Amino acid sequence: MRFLYSLLGLCAGILAADRPNILWITAEDMSPVLGCYGDQFAITPNIDELAKESVRYTRAFASAPVCSPSRSCLITGCYPTSLSTQQMRSGFAIPKSMRGFPALLRARGYYTTNNVKTDYNTGNYADIIRASWNESSTTAHWRKRTEKAQPFFSVFNLMTSHQSRSMVWPYARFKEEVQSTLSPSAIHDPNKVPLPPYYPDTPLIRRELARFYDCVTAMDQQVGAILQQLEEDRLAENTIVFFYSDHGSGMPRHKRALLDSGMHVPLIIRFPKKWQHLAPGKPGSTTDQLVSFVDYAPTVLNLLSQPIPEAMQGQPFLGPNTPKPRRYVYGHRDRVDEVRDLSRSVRDERYLYIRNYMPHLGYNQPTAWPDSGEIRHDFYRLSDPEKMTSAQWHFAGPTRPVEELYDCQADPQNLNNLTGSDAHQKILKRLRNAHRKHITQTVDLGFLPESEAWEMFSDKTGWELGQSGQVKMNAIHKAAALVGMADEAALTKNLRSKNANIRYWGAIGLAHLKTLETKTQAQLHKALTDPSPAVRIESANTLAHHGDLETAIQALIKDLQHENLIIVTHAARTIELLGPKAMIAKAPMAAALKRAETIRPPDTPATVVLPGDKDLAMFVAFSCRAFLNQLAK
Repeated sequence: MRFLYSLLGLCAGILAADRPNILWITAEDMSPVLGCYGDQFAITPNIDELAKESVRYTRAFASAPVCSPSRSCLITGCYPTSLSTQQMRSGFAIPKSMRGFPALLRARGYYTTNNVKTDYNTGNYADIIRASWNESSTTAHWRKRTEKAQPFFSVFNLMTSHQSRSMVWPYARFKEEVQSTLSPSAIHDPNKVPLPPYYPDTPLIRRELARFYDCVTAMDQQVGAILQQLEEDRLAENTIVFFYSDHGSGMPRHKRALLDSGMHVPLIIRFPKKWQHLAPGKPGSTTDQLVSFVDYAPTVLNLLSQPIPEAMQGQPFLGPNTPKPRRYVYGHRDRVDEVRDLSRSVRDERYLYIRNYMPHLGYNQPTAWPDSGEIRHDFYRLSDPEKMTSAQWHFAGPTRPVEELYDCQADPQNLNNLTGSDAHQKILKRLRNAHRKHITQTVDLGFLPESEAWEMFSDKTGWELGQSGQVKMNAIHKAAALVGMADEAALTKNLRSKNANIRYWGAIGLAHLKTLETKTQAQLHKALTDPSPAVRIESANTLAHHGDLETAIQALIKDLQHENLIIVTHAARTIELLGPKAMIAKAPMAAALKRAETIRPPDTPATVVLPGDKDLAMFVAFSCRAFLNQLAK
């Protein structure tokens, strides 16, 4: 069927001798805070002008609320959860046949360039880069092709709106490197910044929000410069331009969250007159069609009448003979740096459903990289239900609901959880079933503990094992589905399973319960010597939260010394979250920090991607430093 798209496309007039260029302009860490999307505080004249000449998508969504898994999805046209690339900087390989879709364009004569992000979240990312790009560097540009008639596919990744600039850098550095590029009239007044209801109103938070808008304006200027270059080269009339962002903004409650604030992205596509027949509407129009990142690769291939590989899980939303529009888009949240988590989402045209499989963990978990920014500390300082409104506590509270359901039309900020509403039970059931069907059909590997996956994927990639059916994921999905939904007896039964992955979810489910019977605690004690490190660690965590602190920490200390850094990362994060109660782990955590810094020196920038032990060592160091800093206060 996919090959049929290309054959039919030839009839639409895209011939080898007359092919459009494709330009992708990607903004980092940015929700649709643009004038053309109705944000009256934003100063984005270049993007607004582009929108007047383009089709603007109102329901485009990332696949994940962080960059690396999103890039994995964009380059492959597959869900990261099916590829085992869902964990941030996971290091798992994908099949050699999945070279990245730009390689298919290169094979058909396109000049392909990437400026400059290559964080594809795979162990074999270097192979993807070599196959996909004629050039990938800070200077990569369509202008470097030797044959000026050669069609091109060029990507520009703009970092100016990235979290590093908008909230992590010291304010003085932001002023020097970003704000100084703006005219006085383009600088946003903190006193006038629109404050979302989930943010406390403090001078610092206002300043940082205004700072974010300044970064967006500076990024807008870069967009204007790229489009001007296209005009100068007389290429605009033969180039289809995509403008989008890699996920929601880098501000708190946006990036890393499956809420619309973390997943909803701008998508603006300009079709020159020559290629207007491929557009879904006239210049300046909008479309409410649901679009997911998994669809971008097959869409570009379909626009260019190229075969769409059978392995691609997305569907084209542009070009000839596109299939029926999506009913749902899907999202995933997994480990991000040192922060362990697992949530899944389903979004239709109006409603958002989120299933939190680790509900004992809150939205505002300590996170080393963003915690470098001052704004996060205002949230920590005020994180008290007595000091916050319900909207603010929704983000800052220590736990999350097992399920969330939001009417995004009536409640665009996603604050009113409707799971308890009698009037919305049919909608809840429909979206819950859509979620379950999706993780089954796509073989969601994210439910495997990372240490177990590392052992399982030693000979074959996660994709290959998942597609072969050798991994019985359905049983694991069912075990995870009991978290927050089942009683103590059912969860304890899972803890006794012969399958380590099921035992893992049994331990996590018990952590969510407020009390445990004596016999359950005895079973958890037995699990402290489980062959699976993930089961040992989660059992220790559950025991710690139910009062058996010393026994739990001694077990965690053993895995803190494990030779496998994936296991060390898990143990270190667990101890970190226990905080000062785990004082007896001070010396072992200091030793783990020293080991981590030996593997990855502390002066190595966090933004430098070094998959494998060097990135894992950084995550160990994040947790160890955070823990030791807690003890020092």
